[in-house]
Amino acid sequence: MTFTSSQTIQSSLVDSNEITFPHGEFWSNEPPLESNLHLRQIILLIQCLEWLWQDRNDFFAAGNLTIYYSPNQKKSEYFRGPDFFVVLGTERKLERKSWVVWQEGGKYPNLIIEILSDSTAHIDKEEKKQIYQDIFRTPNYFWFDPDSLELAGFRLMEGQYQPIEPTEQGWLWSQELGLYLGIYDKQLRYFTSEGQLVLTPEETAKLSQQQLETERQQLALVQQELAQMKAQMKALEVEPK
Repeated sequence: MTFTSSQTIQSSLVDSNEITFPHGEFWSNEPPLESNLHLRQIILLIQCLEWLWQDRNDFFAAGNLTIYYSPNQKKSEYFRGPDFFVVLGTERKLERKSWVVWQEGGKYPNLIIEILSDSTAHIDKEEKKQIYQDIFRTPNYFWFDPDSLELAGFRLMEGQYQPIEPTEQGWLWSQELGLYLGIYDKQLRYFTSEGQLVLTPEETAKLSQQQLETERQQLALVQQELAQMKAQMKALEVEPK
C-alpha cells in the first residue's frame, strides 16, 4: 500500500465523484486481545489517566479501538487499531465506537502505546512504527512487553522518531502527557514529573483508608498517653490544670 505522509487528509483527497461518503457510525473492528495480561494493562492505562485527568474534558483515551484514516473516507481501507492511544484537544466523548480521522477534524493520536506479543512484536516495531511516524505523525510512540518487561519510547523530531532516553529508574518521559512511563510491579504505569506513582481509583481509596486508620491509631495513642499522665498526676495528688 502507498501511504500519504501528510498529517491531514485533505491534501490527498481524490476527485469527489470517486469518494464514497459513509453514513452512520463506524464500529471498531479489532481482533481479540492476546492475553489477560494485555487486557489488564490496557485497562490500567485508561483507568489511571482518566482518574488523574478526571476534571479535564479536552482529551480522548481508548484501547483496542480502530482508527480509520482513509484519504478517500472509506471504511474498507487504511485503518489501524492501536492497543492504547490518547488524542489531545478534542471532546471527551466516551460513546465513540471508533476514531474516524475525517470526522474528527483530521486529528490523529498524540500518543500511542502498543502492548507487544510474540505474534505482533515485529509489526509493532516495524510496520506500525513507520505508519505512526510517516502518516499519523504521532508525537510519542511507546511499546511494552508484559512478559519480558521490554519498554521503549520514541519522540517525533523533524519527521523522524528518535529514542527517548530513560531516567536512572528506567522511566521514559512523554511530553504529550507531561508524565513518565515506567514499570511498577511488572506493569506499565504513569509517574508524575515529581516521581509520584499515578494511582488507580482503588489504590487512591485504599491509601485514604490507610491514612484514616493511621490517624485513628495516632489519636488513640495520644488519648492513652493523656490518660496515663492524668493517672500519674492523680497518684501524686497534683490537680491537673
